[in-house]
Parts: sequence; C-alpha cells; structure tokens
Amino acid sequence: MHHRLRTAVSRALSVISLVVISSALVAPAADAAERKRVTVKKAAPSATAATKKTADTRRVAAVSRTADRPAKGRTRVAAQASERSSKVQAASRAAIVPAKLSFGQMAGLHEVSDPLDLKSSVALVIDQDTHEVLISKNDHAVLPIASLTKLMTGLIISQAHLPMDEPITITQDDVDTEKGSRSRLSVGTTLTRGEMMHLALMSSENRAAHALGRTYPGGLSAFVGLMNAKARAIGMADTRYVEPTGLSSQNQSSARDLATLVNVAHGDPMLRELSTSPSYEVAVGRKTLQYNNTNGLVKNPTWDIGLQKTGYISEAGRCLVMQAEIAGRKLIMVFLDSAGKFSRLGDAERVRHWVESASSFGGSGSKVVAKGGHG
Repeated sequence: MHHRLRTAVSRALSVISLVVISSALVAPAADAAERKRVTVKKAAPSATAATKKTADTRRVAAVSRTADRPAKGRTRVAAQASERSSKVQAASRAAIVPAKLSFGQMAGLHEVSDPLDLKSSVALVIDQDTHEVLISKNDHAVLPIASLTKLMTGLIISQAHLPMDEPITITQDDVDTEKGSRSRLSVGTTLTRGEMMHLALMSSENRAAHALGRTYPGGLSAFVGLMNAKARAIGMADTRYVEPTGLSSQNQSSARDLATLVNVAHGDPMLRELSTSPSYEVAVGRKTLQYNNTNGLVKNPTWDIGLQKTGYISEAGRCLVMQAEIAGRKLIMVFLDSAGKFSRLGDAERVRHWVESASSFGGSGSKVVAKGGHG
C-alpha cells in the first residue's frame, strides 16, 4: 500500500516537474514566487519524496535561471536592434529630404557656363595693380556672403585702434541662435581682443566675431552701422550688413563689391597676418585650444597668399576671397556659391593653372567672361 502510494506520488511529482519545466522554458521570465507556490502545494508525504522534490525544485530553478539569461540577452539585443533600426530610418528620412538650396541655385546662376568650368556660380578675378578683369561670372549678382562678413568686422576693429590686449568675455549674447552653430569658446571664456580677432579671421570663429562687435564702443548696433558706413565709403554699393559674423543670410554683397573690400583689407598689415596664419593656440582655463585656418591653401607652399577669408552657410554656398600672387601678378579672386565642399579651392587652382599657362606662353591670358556673365 505504502509502496503504491509512493509510486503514485513519485509519478505525480514527475508530471508536475515536467509541467513546471515546460512552463519555465515557455515563459523564462515567470515570477519565482509563482514557482514556489506550485512547490508548496505538493508537500512530500515521505522523506524519499521530499528528497526528490528538493532535487526537482533545484532542477526547475536551474532551468529557469538558464532560460532567464538568454531572455535578458535577447531583450538587450532587441533593444540594440531597435536603436539601430531607428538610426537607419532617421538617416533614410534625412537622405530623402533635399538639401536646402542656396540663393544662387534658386536664381539659376549655376546654369551659367564658363570656359574654365568653375564650380562657383559667381566668380571674379582682377589684377590688383592694373584693375584688369581676367575672369567674370555673374559678378554683379547680390548674394549672401556668410563669413566673408568677418573681413569687414576685422577691418572696423583694426582701424579703430582699440587695445588688442583688452580682455573680452564670451556671453550668452554671443551664442548663435540663427543657425545653432557650435563653438569651443564656451560662455564665460575670456580672451584678449587680439586673440578674438585672430580666431575670427583665421578659423572663422563666430562667437569671437560677435563678441568683437558687441564690445565695440557704442555696442553692436553702432558697430553694424559702422560696417555699412565703411562699405559705402569704399564704394561697395551692393553690400548690406546686419551683424558681424555672417550667420545671417541678410548679410549680402556682390563679387565686385567683395573685390573692393579685399583690396582695401589687403592694405591692413594686421588683417594680412591674421587671415593667413596657418594655425593658432589659445589658453582657455587649464586647456590649450588648437585652431587651424579654414583655407587649406595657406599651408600649401606653392601658393603665395596675402589675404584670404572663407565662408559658408547653406544660403550662400561655399565662398572664398583671396589676394594671391600668381605668375608674378597680384590677383584678387572672389568665388561665391560654390556647390561642393572643396570646389571653391578647386576653382582657385583652376584659375591659377590658367594664369600660369597663359604666362608660360608669354601672354597675359585672354579675358574669361562666362556666358550670361558681366564683363
């Protein structure tokens, strides 16, 4: 009788164990308390059954723990896969959204062809000494000029003869709310006016340029007024400034006007030196920040550049102005609304090779006027 009872209990426990194990495998995250309640309901009537129940419980717990680990791993893998999927979807959406067109693209200026196949929709190359126009392409078009603005900012500061060693502190007012651009000059950073000038002209530091205008005697509005007054005084009839960085697309000019500005700015020794500096270091607290020139041509030993400035916002495209000596000629070069990241530098190289080729044949080169351009 007792033997049959023990046999029946043993079979019952085996069935229960299989059910529990199956439950653990099907639902590996089941609550441990639930498993405990199942075990308590089937109390062992004998020592043998109790021993078997304990072993079965341990096996169930072991199986449950083993099943739990892959479940947790699967959860992490699923989360990672979901995150990657979200990133891929976001990238796909970004790829579908077309890039913002520049003002030049919207005006159809890129449809104008030229013999040198320049990638900039606006170009002008002038002999600085003779004022001869060598290349012209849409040179009267008025477009946003981005950070070429900083050339006028630097000219106003330099000609004001303000103390270059005076400390200037970056404030929240200098933070870009126009484009949301980043800066390594955090709010509270203090540099000298000279250091701010160097960073603004060489590496196109927006907060540095804004701080220069904001701290000018009379404030920012007075400074912008001086920028526009200076433009009119030197004959820049197509030019308008609304702020000192170039982040606003309302800062606009023409290639003709910018060539005039480059010619005047080249006469300022400080602007020549700072704009063509290859790199510069500034101490900010306990850190030393390394800045590099935004124009890679200044580090090229085959170029002799006397003054330069780059610029970019989406509305303006890639821009570049330079004074450089090529084949013994001092040239002023203006490239606006270049479509590719490096195409403005490529355009400068194309012009240089053209001038050098013409010089090697003993001529000064024929004038290049783009179809639809202004000569």
